[in-house]
Amino acid sequence: MDRVLCLVMGYVFGLFQTGYLYGKINHIDIRNYGSGNSGTTNALRVLGKKAGLIVFAGDFLKTVFACLAARLIFQESPDTDLYVLYAGLGVVLGHNFPCYLKFKGGKGIASMAGILVSMDWRVTLVCAALFLGAVIITRYVSLGSILVVISFFIQMLIYGTRGDYRVSGERIMEFFAVSFVLMAMAIWRHKTNIKRLLSGTENKLWGGKKTK
Repeated sequence: MDRVLCLVMGYVFGLFQTGYLYGKINHIDIRNYGSGNSGTTNALRVLGKKAGLIVFAGDFLKTVFACLAARLIFQESPDTDLYVLYAGLGVVLGHNFPCYLKFKGGKGIASMAGILVSMDWRVTLVCAALFLGAVIITRYVSLGSILVVISFFIQMLIYGTRGDYRVSGERIMEFFAVSFVLMAMAIWRHKTNIKRLLSGTENKLWGGKKTK
């Protein structure tokens, strides 16, 4: 029941679609332009830098708030960090599959950033450096995003195995499973990007080809 509460709570937070709402303020449905999703990168390309920053901030903060709520609610539990992760998963599900928008949302990377910050500053620093390095060198946001979620999962395994998180021994495998689901879902949401990366037709952050 505690897991369901965290998932539902997170999903409700995730329904705040910053990109969609910002687009509506500007009289467009951002999902009808660019890559067709309501996330940060598409907002940046379609509506500009200011929009990209606002959308990232909104999607990032909604995750931080949901994870913080879970941490406060279950602060006395031996599995606090597991519940935080479930809340984060709920946000990503709400962001990616919003029920009131026919389940057509974003890809969840800004929300993943919120999970990183809510879980571990060490993981956050490594993932931030990896993302920035990949994007600066290749100009592929999608590649940076994929590398981040893979790194996230690996670090959860390393630090979780060491006992660095507040998760009981009998639930540590569940903790790893939720981490894997977050990684797998992010990679799956980037499946078209992966195809374009392999074919050399992926959009670059600046310059390069413009493929929908």
